[in-house]
Amino acid sequence: MSPKAGVTLLQQTEPAAIVAIREAADQLRQQQAGNTVTYVINRNINFTNICEQHCSFCAFRRDAGDEGAYWLDNAKVLEKATDAVQRGATEICMQGGLNLEAKLNGSSLAYYCQVVETITRQFPHLHLHAFSPQEVQFIAREDNLSYSEVIAALQAAGVGSMPGTAAEVLDDEVRRILCPEKTDSATWLEIVATAHRVGMPTTSTMLSGHIETPEQQIKHLDLLRSLQQSAQDRGDRGITEFILLPFVGQEAPKPLRRRVGRDQPVLADALLLMAVARIYLGRWIPNHQPSWVKLGLAGATEALTWGCNDIGGTLMEEHITSMAGAQGGTCMEVDTLQAAISSLGRPHQQRDTLYNAIATPALVTS
Repeated sequence: MSPKAGVTLLQQTEPAAIVAIREAADQLRQQQAGNTVTYVINRNINFTNICEQHCSFCAFRRDAGDEGAYWLDNAKVLEKATDAVQRGATEICMQGGLNLEAKLNGSSLAYYCQVVETITRQFPHLHLHAFSPQEVQFIAREDNLSYSEVIAALQAAGVGSMPGTAAEVLDDEVRRILCPEKTDSATWLEIVATAHRVGMPTTSTMLSGHIETPEQQIKHLDLLRSLQQSAQDRGDRGITEFILLPFVGQEAPKPLRRRVGRDQPVLADALLLMAVARIYLGRWIPNHQPSWVKLGLAGATEALTWGCNDIGGTLMEEHITSMAGAQGGTCMEVDTLQAAISSLGRPHQQRDTLYNAIATPALVTS
């Protein structure tokens, strides 16, 4: 599909056309990913909300000393990881603010590696899905290192994959308004491509439904598709999944709230974009996931009929989106996810971070 054709699909307003797009996306989902809906048992750890940046959409960040500012010590991080393991987690997802004080003997990289090793020493079987391209750029800047040096060191410490967050929309016109202090589009793409080249898979995301246009949405998808094509041409795993993150603005700074004009995502817009993403990215990135935190479980379940094949993770806790005013909750039990999937008449399957199936233990009856 060409970018022009993708924009045309996103601009459809006729009900019959939208139904046709949904049906095409759902058919491609079945062909490319099958009928089984997957999920992962994971825990989200946002280890600090102290951040040097001031993104216009963010209600999570704080300055050191602000009310609500926090920075988890290693003992607290390990406590959370231990609780996750006891609840069956196979993955820890870890991201945080860009905290200038997060150093060990003057080194940011040493601090981040120490946090990772705190978990991996105790639980070597856990997959650590940790640290966005923005965090990699931050560490590289603070320690005067290359991106490949940072990623290789994190990988050696135990990081298994990189979240494709901080992408927002890969258009610098949007980024100048939305997140002017953040990495630019080219740098985000460079860091993710570097991760792929050193053997670290990543996810991919888009923050949608704020000030971006359909043309900019398709540009973002096109850049992700090109990135994945290059990875696969080299024989790299590359991107494991695409996750749409609809904008939640209830607690966002007032200038952006006024500009967007609403506090919660528009489900119909998100569903159409997810369907078009399936059509545009499909065979290159076959796993697509909605965000139940942002859309609610009912919205995420509906997305499974618009091209998505995965319902995400249990999370156990989540702070970045919940502090923005999301109404979907911060923790989901496995049986709740399974029931949502079963309501569509489709089978469910636990997976690991890299989409390998995990055998679920049989229920023991007395």
